[in-house]
Amino acid sequence: MLDVIRRIPRGRVAAYSAVAAAAGYPLHHRLVVQLLRHRGDRLPWHRVLGAGGEIRLRGEAALEQRLRLEAEGVRFRGSRVAAEHILKAEDLVCLRL
Repeated sequence: MLDVIRRIPRGRVAAYSAVAAAAGYPLHHRLVVQLLRHRGDRLPWHRVLGAGGEIRLRGEAALEQRLRLEAEGVRFRGSRVAAEHILKAEDLVCLRL
């Protein structure tokens, strides 16, 4: 899972569930959350979101995530990341090749 997260390119995002599925653990999206919580300082944590491109963090952490994504050129439609920036599990698998 760590490798999948590291390979998400600048300006793109992926859902917790897509990361888990691309890593071969499609039912373990909560494990992605735990990994980011404990090892996020060494990963591009801001590129991993909730389903539908929604920032699931709250407060200042949510603002920081949005600002980091906007700095990478990610656009939002309201509170969600614009669809063209979202990678699906199959996209993430291709990045591993």
